[in-house]
Amino acid sequence: MTVLSGKGALVTGGSRGIGRAVVERLAADGARVVFGYRHDAEAAEQVAKQTGAVAVRADQGSEEDLARLFATAEERLPGVDILVNNAAETGPALIADVTPELYERMFAVNTRAVFLAFQWAAGVMRDGGRIVNVSTLNTEMPAPATALYAATKAAIEQFAKVAARELGGRGITANNVLPGATDTAMLRSANPPEALEQAQGFTALRRLGRPEDVAAVVAFLAGPDGGWVTGQSIRATGGMIL
Repeated sequence: MTVLSGKGALVTGGSRGIGRAVVERLAADGARVVFGYRHDAEAAEQVAKQTGAVAVRADQGSEEDLARLFATAEERLPGVDILVNNAAETGPALIADVTPELYERMFAVNTRAVFLAFQWAAGVMRDGGRIVNVSTLNTEMPAPATALYAATKAAIEQFAKVAARELGGRGITANNVLPGATDTAMLRSANPPEALEQAQGFTALRRLGRPEDVAAVVAFLAGPDGGWVTGQSIRATGGMIL
């Protein structure tokens, strides 16, 4: 029997990168998983086939899509025990270049959708459940063109801290994982090779993170050994900040 046998998990943004690694890890640990994705149906189908998870196309910016995602989780899971809020848009832009449209979209996907997920989880999650947000090291390590992204993530970190207080009486924990430079297609598309080399130099372990590195931290918080950790923001960076 694996550590998450009999548990049900919802992961947003689970078709690629860190989200995919989280789906794979939670499924390997025995959980039944439903995950959302926005664009890549082929990748989502592949993840579902490999893990036995259920894929649901859902735009995090659409309340209708979110309602369908939540309903599917309630229908297909043995119970809701784990929520991993991973889906996000990066939208790098200097403060002077942020448009009203980008501002609204980023907060809709990265912040409002997570708040709605917290509200849903508060109503349906079984006692002893786990909520984990995938945030970013940029909330602690400011960088140019990340103001909007970091602000949306800083908000969800506060959601977790307050939820830890509100839901703790039911044994439900809520935490944040803050990845550093993690080797995903999104990271490589947004940064030149020299920036990635520089990031490795800043990191104590002298390499980029891998999605499975972050997924391991999420799995710890989602599992039985993470039950005494709540309201925390844990850096999963390989020592980019010490």
